[in-house]
Amino acid sequence: MGRSVRVAVMLGGLALAPATPAFAQTDTDTFTVSANVSKNCSITTTPVAFGVYDPVVANATTPLDATGAVIVTCTKGAGTRIDLNNGNNSSGGNRRMAAGGGDFLTYQLYQDTSRTTVWGSGGSAGQTIAGAPSKAPRTFTVFGRVPAAQDVPAGSYTDTVVATINF
Repeated sequence: MGRSVRVAVMLGGLALAPATPAFAQTDTDTFTVSANVSKNCSITTTPVAFGVYDPVVANATTPLDATGAVIVTCTKGAGTRIDLNNGNNSSGGNRRMAAGGGDFLTYQLYQDTSRTTVWGSGGSAGQTIAGAPSKAPRTFTVFGRVPAAQDVPAGSYTDTVVATINF
């Protein structure tokens, strides 16, 4: 019996020992945390694919319409303007797709579904868009039209248009 009492007293003494050392003084200071958010935008596109143009029947009196898109992703609050150049085959301000051998199919790109506001480049010709509400991508439709009754030979016509975002 004497032995078990001694163990209990020793364990009880360990339980009363301080768990952390005591400090007599402290001091504090502050530091600054900072970052700069860059104003940035990126642009991607989807093609305006008109498909088959039939100048004899289907498009003798009716234009051929198609749509594509410009997708813009910007830093929140960044305001921008989207410009579309006249393509590689323009002449006298007219956009044209080329088939080679000097054959061209005229077309136009517009900002609106009624196809009245030509989408161009610079100043008021580009499409001004409001500041980005978030960094989520925003899609802007490109409305294309090939005018009716063009007298062109059969072939595959293409053009390349450069889309530019100004921010």
